[in-house]
Amino acid sequence: MFELNHIRFAYGSKTVVDDINLRFERGHFYGVIGPNGCGKSTLIDLLAGHLNPNCGEIRLNETPLSTYSRKELSSQISIVPQDFRINFPYTCQEIVMMGRYPYIPKFAQPDRRDWAVVDRVIHETDLTGFETRFVNQLSGGERQRVVFARCLAQETPVLLLDEATSNLDMHHTLTLLNLASRRVLENSLVISVMQDINLAAMYCDRLVCMRDGKVFASGPVEEVLSARTLQSVFHVDVNVEKNDFSGNLQVTFKKEMSH
Repeated sequence: MFELNHIRFAYGSKTVVDDINLRFERGHFYGVIGPNGCGKSTLIDLLAGHLNPNCGEIRLNETPLSTYSRKELSSQISIVPQDFRINFPYTCQEIVMMGRYPYIPKFAQPDRRDWAVVDRVIHETDLTGFETRFVNQLSGGERQRVVFARCLAQETPVLLLDEATSNLDMHHTLTLLNLASRRVLENSLVISVMQDINLAAMYCDRLVCMRDGKVFASGPVEEVLSARTLQSVFHVDVNVEKNDFSGNLQVTFKKEMSH
């Protein structure tokens, strides 16, 4: 669905994304990994159309991303941002319903299908009972679940997740990533920035590993997730082997021993 050709982006004189060439295809769960400041979140913002590249072109479904209107993009791409802050006291149900706005005609009210979708994703994301609570009064993890629910309610073929589970406990992290995986099985495309390498190994079937604004390695998880790659990118000693319990690759670390 996405083609990135020689993409470059800079904030002033600082180049953040440098000559990126990638393809992202439907039916896959892509994880984007790399050190802090390597350009992962900027890449997500470029894919969402929130930023325009200084050089190169991004194409969505073979059409330049820059030619899409905001409404057209909202029916194709939904995003869970790294940091969602809102001071206005919307209820959780109102926030989730915002995901349906691309399908509601101007000046019209949500119809039965819109309400059915909202009710379903509220249940799926374990937010039942939160409907009338104000989003600005929730904890960071609860608020993140509401934004994730809004993303799911949008029912787009592309889901962009920028550290979407960073504030969540283990149960809700697995719940939301399972929901994203189901969308992949339904032929959606998920691209997720992830700090937890083992979660990336568990849920993703493709990885993009970035370093200093460039793609250091990309491809199937089994090819990218090697001790050599992780040592080169993160500068840590690691061991990578298949875990019998999960059936996935697992990265283990050795702490520095004090003397």
